[in-house]
Amino acid sequence: MNMNMNKIPEGWHRHSNGGGLVQDTAKVEPEAYVGKDARVFGNARVFGNARVFDNAEVSGDARVFGNARVLGNAEVSGNAWVSDFARVFDNAEVSGNAWVFGNAWVSDFARVFGSARVSDNAEVSGNAEVSGNAWVFGSARVFGNARVFDNAEVSGNAWVFGSARVSDFARVFDNAEVSGNAWVDGNARVFDNAEVSGNARVFSNARVLGNAWVLGNAWVFGNAWVFGNARVLGNAWVLGSARVSDFARVFGDARVFGDARVFGNAEVSGNARVFGNARVSDFARVSGNAQVSE
Repeated sequence: MNMNMNKIPEGWHRHSNGGGLVQDTAKVEPEAYVGKDARVFGNARVFGNARVFDNAEVSGDARVFGNARVLGNAEVSGNAWVSDFARVFDNAEVSGNAWVFGNAWVSDFARVFGSARVSDNAEVSGNAEVSGNAWVFGSARVFGNARVFDNAEVSGNAWVFGSARVSDFARVFDNAEVSGNAWVDGNARVFDNAEVSGNARVFSNARVLGNAWVLGNAWVFGNAWVFGNARVLGNAWVLGSARVSDFARVFGDARVFGDARVFGNAEVSGNARVFGNARVSDFARVSGNAQVSE
């Protein structure tokens, strides 16, 4: 909304605490602060010890309260709430039915919208978006061009960054990282110190945990688990109810599926297939076009 801040337009007034412009349809309680260049309009409410300043705007049916701060060029609109000790600043936007609370920060050009929540000590920054019914909480970080949406959750000390996506009912938590162009979706879980990066996908009911990595163009899906210090990379797939663990490696165009287990320091590579109830362990190598089953 562009207006001459030196004039008081019809239907507006200056707030007694800070001198900011407030539309007559909006409500700002006396103890709340609205700085001289800030605007509160529509049916918005600002109350408690909340502060809106710099060039920030609060509009629609939004609520800013508690000890919340909205500053810089930030915008809070729609039915969004910003409360507690939360901060929305820089060019960030919080809209729709979103709620930012606790000690959470939303900054840079980040957007939080839909019915999304950002809480506790979480931070959303860069050009990141959190939307749908997604929830980012704990001390989690979502930044870069990352997207968290649908009913996904990112929590603990987890990081989602780059152009990564977390969606559906997926969960990323503990100290896990999802980065690059990776996508975690379905009911998948990535946790402990696990990393998913590159163009990798983890989906369905898959689990990646421990110190495991899923990299490159690899896919982990179905009910598969990758854990320990295992690595799945290249164009490899781990699926079904397969398990890859310990220091095992699955790479190239390899496939591990069924109830197969690859563990120890084993490697499966090339176009190899390990399936059924097969077990590949110790320092075994399965490569080329080999097939191992039981």
